[in-house]
Amino acid sequence: MILVTGGTGFLGKVLVRQLTEAGYPVRLLIRPSQQSPQLPKGVAVDVAVSSLADRRGLRSAMVGVDIIYHLAGAERSGPGRGLLEVDIRGTQAISQVAAEVGVKRILYVSHLGADRASAYPVFKAKAIAEEHLRRSGVDYTILRSAILYGQGDAFTSGLAYIMRNTPFIFLVPEDGRTLLQPLWVEDLATCLLWSLDNESTRNQTYSVGGPEYIALNEILRLVKETTGIRRKLVHIGPPYLRGFNVFLESFLPGLPFSVFWLDYLAANRTCALDTVPRIFNLMPARFHQQLDYLRRQTWRIPLRQLIRRRK
Repeated sequence: MILVTGGTGFLGKVLVRQLTEAGYPVRLLIRPSQQSPQLPKGVAVDVAVSSLADRRGLRSAMVGVDIIYHLAGAERSGPGRGLLEVDIRGTQAISQVAAEVGVKRILYVSHLGADRASAYPVFKAKAIAEEHLRRSGVDYTILRSAILYGQGDAFTSGLAYIMRNTPFIFLVPEDGRTLLQPLWVEDLATCLLWSLDNESTRNQTYSVGGPEYIALNEILRLVKETTGIRRKLVHIGPPYLRGFNVFLESFLPGLPFSVFWLDYLAANRTCALDTVPRIFNLMPARFHQQLDYLRRQTWRIPLRQLIRRRK
């Protein structure tokens, strides 16, 4: 049995589909909530309900489990207590309970730039989480992923939402020359899936990304071109852009964008181009080839939705 945390998220839904299509039995760890969980559609999975802080609940969820995919994270909520509770303490609890009950392996998705000494909260939290896994005594595989994109993502969809719902201009941090290495979500899920049968990936940490380095300005141009949204790009210093982000959140709460993205875009986020083909024998998709999902929405936020979000 495979246990997946974060299985209802952007990457999680894709991975769960790929695992079930490959014939693996999957159990999702769902946090307690009064709302019905958004389970992946069209796949048969078991469900265990427990918070990451409930060790008794985690032990119950891990009965019969050999493999854990740990995808849960709080970066979309921005810096704050969520990173401590989910990314750091949650990963510590998962790794310790897994060791106690005899789980054979944990596969974890981190970020390019993960560093305990980082000034950016998300990257610091991811690095600490990695340390908990390495010290657990359970075999691990850590993939430090470049920025992900695909239908339902926070990155390109967030850009499209903000472009469409702010007039005339789009604010870009610094000169827009920050280099990124976008990785299609299906390709990362495939790397995670194929790692199960690749013994050489045990107790290894890999930095993975797409097949090209792309400047932020070019990414924005492709998003504008694909969606048909016309906005003038205005370059601005990050401190001012942070202030604008706070202002925007007051009017458009719940946008798939947070201060995390400003931290992410503060420096180049790239790795070796050959890691995915060399380690996983997979040629990842080029960014411009997988953007058709951006054409399927207007990206406008209806007034009634804004009013409901602000209540």
